[in-house]
Amino acid sequence: MYKLILLSVTQSALLCGGQVLLKLAVQLFDRTQGWKYFFVHGILTNWYLMGCGLLMTSAALLWMYILRHFEFSVAYPLSAMAFGFGAIAGMVVFHESVSWQQWIGILIIMIGCFVVAKY
Repeated sequence: MYKLILLSVTQSALLCGGQVLLKLAVQLFDRTQGWKYFFVHGILTNWYLMGCGLLMTSAALLWMYILRHFEFSVAYPLSAMAFGFGAIAGMVVFHESVSWQQWIGILIIMIGCFVVAKY
């Protein structure tokens, strides 16, 4: 089961990294120029968006490997580890505050992930 946990942590980290880059990408979008400009020029020159695509594709490929080699009923709940990564990324990258209630919720989720992994 340690292999599944390691793969799930990696997949969740890739997924979270992709979401962080997506948020950074859309923050560069200039609302005054409209969606047409964004799709024509913004996508082709936005390195955050390209990095997001790379990380999300990697996460999807790893997820396919996990689904092929492990039970779905165990693998899917482990994808909830992305919530912990998201809270940490919010604090570090976007300087957001995370309340103690949120940390308790994340801790409960993480404990649940490890309980499911040990089944």
